Amino acid sequence: MCVLTSGRARGCKDAIGGLKAIFVFNFVEDSFTVTGGEATAVSANVVDDAVYRYDLIGTGNSYVETFTASTENGTTVYEQVLTVQLPKQDLATTNQLNLLVKSRAVVVVLDRAGNYRVMGISDGTNGNGSLESGAAKADFNGYNLTLTATEKDPSPFLDTTTRDAFLDLVNAAQITS
Repeated sequence: MCVLTSGRARGCKDAIGGLKAIFVFNFVEDSFTVTGGEATAVSANVVDDAVYRYDLIGTGNSYVETFTASTENGTTVYEQVLTVQLPKQDLATTNQLNLLVKSRAVVVVLDRAGNYRVMGISDGTNGNGSLESGAAKADFNGYNLTLTATEKDPSPFLDTTTRDAFLDLVNAAQITS
C-alpha cells in the first residue's frame, strides 16, 4: 500500500536554477544501485574513460521530470526531458552527437545546486535536436539537443560516495575544448 510518510516545511529561499554539466555514457543494465531514490553505488560495468562530460553555459539548458498517474491503468510514470544548447558547431561534436542520438545513453545531470541525478537509468534515453547556424552574426550557432526517458521511478540522486566514484570514470579526453 502506498501511504504518505512525511510532510514538508516551507524551505529557505536559497534554491538556484539551471544546469552546469551533463555526463553521458552508453547504456549499461543496472548502472547504479538505487535504494530509496538514491544511487548508492556505481556498477563496475560502467567502464573507466567511457563517461563523457559536456559543460553547459547559458540559460538554454533545463531538466524537467513530469510524473503522471493513471487511476484507470493503475500506473505511474516519470517522463524525463533534458534540453541542452551546445554553442559552436564542429566536426567532432557533430560526429559524437550522431552517435549519441542513435544510442540508448544514460545521462547524469549536474544542476547548479550541486545535485547529480541519473536520467534514463532503466532503458536509456532517446534523442532529437538540431544544428543551427543562426541568421545574424550574433545569433546562436550550435546544437540544440533534447534527450527523453520514461521511467517507473523518479531519477535517483547520487550520494556523495557514488558521485565521487562516478566522477573518477569521466574520460579526460572531452568532445570539445
